[in-house]
Amino acid sequence: MSRIAFLIVMMTFFAVLALDIVVPATVLSGMALLNWFVLSGMPVSLTREKAA
Repeated sequence: MSRIAFLIVMMTFFAVLALDIVVPATVLSGMALLNWFVLSGMPVSLTREKAA
């Protein structure tokens, strides 16, 4: 019975560990995608500096 409990604890630990990596990666990917959408909609004159 203790082996089953240990197995369940280990499965829970590694499942949470995987979520600990996936959630921030998904959030950062969403932010990068949103940034790309915003920058792709801007005119070129606003995204590049003008020469003096």
